[in-house]
Amino acid sequence: MITHKTKYALKALMVLADEAGGDGDALRIEEVALRSGAPKRFLEHILLDLKRAGLIGSRRGRNGGYELIKNPAHVSLAEVLRLIDGPLAPLPCLSRRAYQRCEDCTDEATCRVRAVFGGFYATYLLMIESLTLADLKADESPLERFALPTPSGGE
Repeated sequence: MITHKTKYALKALMVLADEAGGDGDALRIEEVALRSGAPKRFLEHILLDLKRAGLIGSRRGRNGGYELIKNPAHVSLAEVLRLIDGPLAPLPCLSRRAYQRCEDCTDEATCRVRAVFGGFYATYLLMIESLTLADLKADESPLERFALPTPSGGE
């Protein structure tokens, strides 16, 4: 499950991506908050993280604010998830970038938990690594794209 912080980051990036095709003005944080539905107090920290990562830039002055500086097709959703929430792996022994051996593990090669979650994680990675901000922005019917059932209250 993604955190609210990641959800706000994705929504803010979509707002900035929408504006990138317009008149080229940067958006003030208040405008990004209004359009994305993200609380301004959270957005301040999120936008700084996105700026440090080189996804967005900022301008000072009368037309100042934030703007997307990368092409939406080159902004990986996995990159944003890792930036905001940290490693994607369900187990530390499966992480590519933050690998750690599990404390209670005696043999990774025969660990059944690692094997089951490793298969799930490999499939998840293939999917999430292929998605970009452009996909998120353009996809008007995301549930149909992956043939997911509509929400019915259960998991």
